[in-house]
Amino acid sequence: MIDASAIVDPSARIAEGVQIGPYTIIGADVDVGKGTWIGPHVIIQGPTRIGADNKIFQFCSIGGDPQDKKYGGEPWTTLEIGDRNLIREYCTLNRGTVQGGGQTKVGNDNWIMAYVHIAHDCHVGNHAVFANNATLAGHVIVEDYAILGGFTGVHQFCRIGAHSFSAITSVVVKDLPPFMMVSGNTAKARGLNREGLKRNGFSTETINNLRRAYQVLYRQKLTLAKALGELKDLSEACPEVDQLVQFVRQSKRGIVR
Repeated sequence: MIDASAIVDPSARIAEGVQIGPYTIIGADVDVGKGTWIGPHVIIQGPTRIGADNKIFQFCSIGGDPQDKKYGGEPWTTLEIGDRNLIREYCTLNRGTVQGGGQTKVGNDNWIMAYVHIAHDCHVGNHAVFANNATLAGHVIVEDYAILGGFTGVHQFCRIGAHSFSAITSVVVKDLPPFMMVSGNTAKARGLNREGLKRNGFSTETINNLRRAYQVLYRQKLTLAKALGELKDLSEACPEVDQLVQFVRQSKRGIVR
């Protein structure tokens, strides 16, 4: 299942059922899991681990050196990709740096559309969606079920919360709390991601609790400390509100507000 024109380093580990298209180059210390399909004209450099049943389309560059001036050619920094990810045309995913812990990581079941860039030391969870040209600077964390609209840019060291949503051309320079919807340059909160929550099976009660939390956090003109205090009882009654509160408390960059 490896095209005759593909170049595969002898040290690469290619599992059963992997398909590799024409003119693709698989470098040294690359591990590809079973059932993964790699299209034509793809370049994968190591150390890179790719799990099972992924689809990687043409002209992607996977596992390249980090675009960081501090990178000194360290041979052990890695990229790890989980299972069942869809990675469309012209995407770039870079390995980590020593300063960032040495690893860029992408979880399972992510939908990564064309021209997406995932930079060094980013950690992406599961079931996230990156629309065309979404770009992560280094050291960004993207939690489960987050959706980044087309041309969204995320500043380095930001954290994107679970079930959040950024509209097209959003520029995110602070942490984006879970369940929230943002847009603009720079991004501002626009409401609760209610449609996304409904699609993922959240109850009406939970959505209403999160909407009340949004009103306290964003619409009552309270200081952040005061808003968190006001949410104490609701946080104790609703795990999702507690998840939101804990995210805000743990933020190091401040939150999109």
